Amino acid sequence: MKFGVVTFPGSNCDQDMIYVLRNVMGCETVELWHKDTDLQGVDFVVLPGGFSYGDYLRSGAIARFSPIMESIIEHANNGGYVLGVCNGFQVLTESHLLPGALLHNESHKFICKNVYLKPQTGESLVTRGLDMDKAYQIPIAHGEGNYFADEATIKKLNENNQILFRYCDADGNITPEANPNGAVENIAGITNEGRNVFGMMPHPERAADANLGNLDGKAMFESILNLVNG
Repeated sequence: MKFGVVTFPGSNCDQDMIYVLRNVMGCETVELWHKDTDLQGVDFVVLPGGFSYGDYLRSGAIARFSPIMESIIEHANNGGYVLGVCNGFQVLTESHLLPGALLHNESHKFICKNVYLKPQTGESLVTRGLDMDKAYQIPIAHGEGNYFADEATIKKLNENNQILFRYCDADGNITPEANPNGAVENIAGITNEGRNVFGMMPHPERAADANLGNLDGKAMFESILNLVNG
């Protein structure tokens, strides 16, 4: 499994993601620049967190027009894997590779803290290897993480098991109090209908090294690799 991590102007989690994929998970990982059009034969593209183009319009709205996105959209439409984390999730919604949008947090404040996630489906690479009853502690760091979609879209996501994670408390209870940003139905991550494009606001790469005292995020990368390489 060969990974490619894209860097946009303003990306700041690209090196974290590269470190986890290359050094922790032992995967061949290449660095892709936003002006590239050649994906270098990668199997799995990752759009990392940060503030692409300063998020001066809407988060991810300008990055969506970077030259590399045409290649990524083609890659995804051909069944190739794509994961967007935080700002990368925003880019995927702006690119219409995933439905919905990410709005300002209800508090209108930037939030940086550990939260808990509960897997919602076993029908995706990211979640299939996870314990459906466990609350996974994963950090968030965003100002626009409030996932929104219209009622018909939410209904479809639920019916098709396309919701990857919901925010919960430490005991796995999905409650309004456990929702850090106002996301509709506590949604923290989704996948597309083809189950090859994934988006999530929390940062699993920030919880994937023993030195950080948290390996909950590593389980998500293990889930991906175990299914693809198994």
